[in-house]
Amino acid sequence: MQKVYLGSINPVKLRAAQNILEPLGFTVEGVNSASGVSNQPLNDDETMRGALNRALSLPEGHFRIGLEAGVQIHFDQMFLVNWGALIDPDNRVYWAGGTRIPLPNQIKDALLNDSLELSEAMDKFFREKNINHREGAIGYFTDLFVSRIDIFEHIVKLLIGQYYYQRKKEER
Repeated sequence: MQKVYLGSINPVKLRAAQNILEPLGFTVEGVNSASGVSNQPLNDDETMRGALNRALSLPEGHFRIGLEAGVQIHFDQMFLVNWGALIDPDNRVYWAGGTRIPLPNQIKDALLNDSLELSEAMDKFFREKNINHREGAIGYFTDLFVSRIDIFEHIVKLLIGQYYYQRKKEER
């Protein structure tokens, strides 16, 4: 079995990585790692850097994955974004981004004016706790048609799929 370190102990991110990678013969271990960016990444660059920093902080010689959620403004509309970075045992980096949906202006205002993180704004907006450890903003704003785990599973599939493609390409 090959070891995969995930730069998070968030149960949603960990379960997403396990759901995709364990059937492929990997073992997944979550490690609390810092993103090295602000608590609420406010653009793609910062969100991508957070994912990469999480992966880079993990033990070398293994598969290392960083997953990061953030937001990005396009045409004055704030969108939810998610990015992942996978570093293989040979230190090659693979990137994948996730679904984007618009966020309500109340959430945008809470992030920009009140300096809240998305998880804090969601908990405040919906009067709940730990939404980011369950369905996430995506679950709320898609009426549970898509959950946070769905997005991170999709990103992990994109990451590992690129790795397998690269490996096959090199075997030719």
